[in-house]
Amino acid sequence: MLTTTELTATDLAAITAFEGLPAETLDWLLAHGECRLYAAGETIFEPGTPADYLVAIIRGGLQFFAVRGSQREPGFRVEVGQVTGALPYSRLRTIQGLGLAVGDTHLFVLHREHFSTLEQVSPELTQRLVSMMSDRVREQTRLQERDDKLRALGKLSAGLAHELNNPAAAIARAAQALASHAEAKPALLRALVEHCPSPEALAALTALAVPGPAISQAFSALECADYEDELADWLESQGVPQGFRLAAGFLDAGVRLDMLRPVGEALPPLARPAAFAWLEGQLTSLRLIRDVQEAGSRISKLVSDVKTYSHMDRDAGRELLDVAVGLDSTLNMLGFQLRAKNIRVVRDYAPDLPQIKGQVSSLNQIWTNLLDNAIAALPAQGGEITLRTRCEGDFVRVFLIDNGSGIPADVLPHIFEPFYTTKQAGEGSGLGLDIAQRIIKQHDGRLEVSSEQGHTEFCAWLPLPGALA
Repeated sequence: MLTTTELTATDLAAITAFEGLPAETLDWLLAHGECRLYAAGETIFEPGTPADYLVAIIRGGLQFFAVRGSQREPGFRVEVGQVTGALPYSRLRTIQGLGLAVGDTHLFVLHREHFSTLEQVSPELTQRLVSMMSDRVREQTRLQERDDKLRALGKLSAGLAHELNNPAAAIARAAQALASHAEAKPALLRALVEHCPSPEALAALTALAVPGPAISQAFSALECADYEDELADWLESQGVPQGFRLAAGFLDAGVRLDMLRPVGEALPPLARPAAFAWLEGQLTSLRLIRDVQEAGSRISKLVSDVKTYSHMDRDAGRELLDVAVGLDSTLNMLGFQLRAKNIRVVRDYAPDLPQIKGQVSSLNQIWTNLLDNAIAALPAQGGEITLRTRCEGDFVRVFLIDNGSGIPADVLPHIFEPFYTTKQAGEGSGLGLDIAQRIIKQHDGRLEVSSEQGHTEFCAWLPLPGALA
């Protein structure tokens, strides 16, 4: 480490923020600051280091990294002539990232204890530094908002991929099974026709080719197993090889033994194996088609939820909208997270709730941030979230309530402050509630919170159209 005597006023004048300052101001900075020297790659700041110093880069540079677990991601870089660290009136108290020297690095540092005196010595420099702080906050807020949106998108994408995987896999399985049954039908038809069943026997057979309620819907698992064994034995007595393979399909389609017996009696004995195999294949094919339709409907519903959530196919303006629709689409997008923690969701929507005028995607961002916080606040298994809507006067009120551990009393006054977070490093930026509050204010509303053990309640007030005219 070098001493301040090795710095000159010319060195400080090369710093953009110090450019053009009077000589006596530069001399004061030299007298009260110090120079520090770091080798290339050396650690200058550790995450959690107190932000006690204004830092100006005389030579080299400073690269910051965001540390998440054992991984570190490149953040911003401070170049020669730039200033970083603590600034007058800044609320920054700790360094969030890891700061490494870029090449041989010389820093000029000034402890924050001198800021009050600096304001008297050079109001001009103080004003410059405050202006820099405002620019830095705006840029950092913009970057954090982008990162929060990307992080939220990552969560939603993972949940959506999981949601889509189930119906897509069901469609693939059903298609494969349908192909097998379709391939078997020509041979079964030929075997059936070879034995010349009567038209009456064919009519009785085809009359059963419409599936009904599954046996499992009316009986216990043990009773269903007994029915299946009895049916399998009867099929084998009719010459059907491996009758147990057909028995499950018949029972799933609601075809019982008392329904099959008259058909078996009407058919020639040699036609029975092909006839019952054809019937089971037909019933199973219809069930598989129904499964494909249901899976396809599920995928269509998910796509519809994505479009509603993201405000696709619409411009960025405000329009009349139903708050409950946005709440439900957000719940569907977060469905995987809710089910992963076995969270019960209670929808308490007021009937005939009037529409409000707003921007769908922005309001859905609010519901996402509030729900994400509520999910995080609930235990690993269990918990309850209530969504409630009410109309009071000229406002629609949207409540989001969870029965988690609550927000500590000393934390509650700060939760809407930007960058304030109680989460572990890398888990949150502290901007979620700040963003929610700003969006609510842009809609001429307000966001309130109350919390105690077992009951945390956020309430968004959104004005009705024309209420503030």
